[in-house]
Amino acid sequence: MTSERKMNEKTVENAKKYVEQLFRDRADGHGADHSIRVYRNALKITSSCEGCDVRLVSLAALLHDADDYKLFRTENNANARAFLNSQGVDAATQDRICEIINDVSFSKNRDKPPVSLEAAIVRDADRLDAIGAVGIARTFAYGGEHGRSQEESVKHFYDKLLLLKDMMNTEAARGMAEERHRFMEVFLAELEKETASGEALH
Repeated sequence: MTSERKMNEKTVENAKKYVEQLFRDRADGHGADHSIRVYRNALKITSSCEGCDVRLVSLAALLHDADDYKLFRTENNANARAFLNSQGVDAATQDRICEIINDVSFSKNRDKPPVSLEAAIVRDADRLDAIGAVGIARTFAYGGEHGRSQEESVKHFYDKLLLLKDMMNTEAARGMAEERHRFMEVFLAELEKETASGEALH
């Protein structure tokens, strides 16, 4: 193993520790566990995407929420850059990682074309974690933390989550999204049945 590869792997491991510290008190679906899942999703997608820079994908995936405007009042990706500086990552690489991070947000980018293959992978990886069983859990965790009613949380599925399957950029993510999308449809149908007014009790 080359010294550069060892350094890259060490930086990724340190990034995992950094997000665990940064999000240690969060219980609204944006914790370190979310960042780690996005990282793992991204690695699955990279396996079928030739020519992508796995180091950029890994670090951007792990740090993608480090400066999320809903969570922090930072500018110019200050948290992500502070970590990358601490790891000796050069300025040009920092800029590329932050470009990927800034291309992830659904509200800011929606269906705009990704700026790079790496950005497409991380965006898809983040959106995958918003759907399926884990997406359901995160939706209601966020709703509970921020005072949303159950009805408001359910509306979020129709406003955003059920749209994500058709907004994936990579073939691998599209395949992964299909199953998660179907699970949400089954869940919503069952929830509607169980909460329907006037449902007979047996």
